[in-house]
Amino acid sequence: MTRYDGDGAEVEETDDWYEPEGVPVGGAHPDGTDPEGTDGGAGAERTFAALPPARGRGFAQTWWGRAWLTALEGTALDAQQLKAGRRLARAGAVGAVSVRPGRITAVVQDRDRTAHRADVLLQELSDEQWDRFLDLAVERAGHVAALLDREMPPHLVEDAELAGVELLPGLGDLEPECDCGAWDHCGHTAALCYQVARLLDHDPFVLLLVRGRGERALLDALQSRGGPSSTSGKRPRPEGVDAAEAFAAGGIRPALPGVPPLPAEPGVPPSLDTDEPPTAGVDPSALEFLAARTAVQAHRLLAEALREGHERHPPAPEPTVARDAVRLAAGEPPRAVTARLADGSGRGREGLAVAVRAWRQGGAAALTVLDEEWTVDAEALARAGASLESAWAESDEAERPVLRARANRWTLDGGRIQLRLGRDDRWWPYRKERGRWVPAGAAAQDPATALATADSEARTEAGTEPEADTAAGRPSGT
Repeated sequence: MTRYDGDGAEVEETDDWYEPEGVPVGGAHPDGTDPEGTDGGAGAERTFAALPPARGRGFAQTWWGRAWLTALEGTALDAQQLKAGRRLARAGAVGAVSVRPGRITAVVQDRDRTAHRADVLLQELSDEQWDRFLDLAVERAGHVAALLDREMPPHLVEDAELAGVELLPGLGDLEPECDCGAWDHCGHTAALCYQVARLLDHDPFVLLLVRGRGERALLDALQSRGGPSSTSGKRPRPEGVDAAEAFAAGGIRPALPGVPPLPAEPGVPPSLDTDEPPTAGVDPSALEFLAARTAVQAHRLLAEALREGHERHPPAPEPTVARDAVRLAAGEPPRAVTARLADGSGRGREGLAVAVRAWRQGGAAALTVLDEEWTVDAEALARAGASLESAWAESDEAERPVLRARANRWTLDGGRIQLRLGRDDRWWPYRKERGRWVPAGAAAQDPATALATADSEARTEAGTEPEADTAAGRPSGT
């Protein structure tokens, strides 16, 4: 099975574009209408008006359109001619495109305003090959329905290829002819091919016409074999997605693009400062802040997703509204927004300030330690006891702190410093300020380190140096 990987999506530099003269750029007819010519039988011809410029977009979005470009780009010997063709097609230099069995024709205006007739030839299928194709198409009603919906069923293409019917062109199948005298694909025939890829995106019957049969002739032949026609007014009832067809699509559609690199910084939301007054009940400053914090959160989540081994970690639970209010408040919102978050979270102004302090020390884990008081089970209590014993194993009896335990909280004798045990066995330092326990630092595996952090914070708050107060630096007791 052939794999089709053409991209056809290179964007040329804008300063190379030009405006062609005398080439109509009116609306094209990719929906199947025929402004000129007929679409009756095997000798049908369809003419599509010139397409508008394709600046800033790819030429092919469908897998069969990209397959068409693969046949071009994999055969052309001169990459510069392909680049010139893309530039001409993007500028709208390709005139009306005439499609008939075995040949596609258009007038392409060169950069010096010279018009050239460009032709691309593709071998027609034989009557025997068409019979095999039609038999395959009516085997499943879904194939005909897809064609009527301007889709090219991948499984139909694969089955046809195995039966010796090549619908899509292969390497070397698109034969160029141009009055500029080039013997290989020139910029004019390349531009025509890129333009045809856009037509194919909208209507795969264009490809079938080049192979020798117009839409009307095909539908009549399908109806004679028991398939529906486009004039019956009824589409076949969907039969679901066939597993074999879905599997086949993976072999002929292009591979997924690579993972994009992580942006250096979060995106900046647009300003909402306009001359128009805001809608009643909408605070523009609050909305701008929310958009900015959302961008920061999205950047963080993307960074985590791109980190190696991310797939082995379970997804984090969705935060509650009260917890997410703390995350937003940690982003330093305007005062009015902070007041709304304090009320909405149920913490009040001072409680929210303490929660923000905890969040900045350790995110959701630190906030859980602030809010939850839980009973330590026997196994965790044994680990905690061993950790405390080890922390001061080499200290004199008089230098060991006296800690009173309640639930997951160990309070130093004196009631001003506290260690809180997290569910991950880490120790969080706390100290009491104005009758409220507040976080005093980040978590530590060693309780002595956590205690020293809280002790240092407490003495800094009291205005004393660590060396000047031995009693405060080393709590006595057993």
